[in-house]
Amino acid sequence: MDINQIIQKRVSVRSYAEAVPTDIQLNEVLEAGRLAPSAVNRQPWIFYAVRSQSALEKLYEAYPRDWFRTAHCIIVVVANHNESWHRGNDGKDHADIDIAIATDHMTLKATSMGLSTCWVCNFESLKVSQALNLPDYLEPVVMLPIGVAAKVEEKVKMRKSLEEVSRFV
Repeated sequence: MDINQIIQKRVSVRSYAEAVPTDIQLNEVLEAGRLAPSAVNRQPWIFYAVRSQSALEKLYEAYPRDWFRTAHCIIVVVANHNESWHRGNDGKDHADIDIAIATDHMTLKATSMGLSTCWVCNFESLKVSQALNLPDYLEPVVMLPIGVAAKVEEKVKMRKSLEEVSRFV
């Protein structure tokens, strides 16, 4: 698959089969995140690949949705605010931007390998921090369930037209 096909194919999946990604598959996905660009190359991230049932149960509590419990592996993408770049003139912290880029790299890599993902950001971050024993300067930003889709649905992507979202100046 070329990159355009991968981008077209990637969808948010909310139902996962019992199969758990292998260590080799997870390492490839995590490597894609590691190679992502970041502001001033600070790489202010840590990727937690959560597979143990006890740790998963704590994550399920942070985002209590039935579909989420079907995920048997969740990558928690964490921002390190002590390492992220802060813009000099106004102090803007670029951690969220860097995390988004790394997460997108991982979703596209997973798609290229026949795995499925779904960005989850609407969770109780304190519960995730407690589940992973994170210090205050580390912030869980994204939970990314990853696995084999339980059912494959061809979805039409509902997107604004290119003319609506782009300008040439």
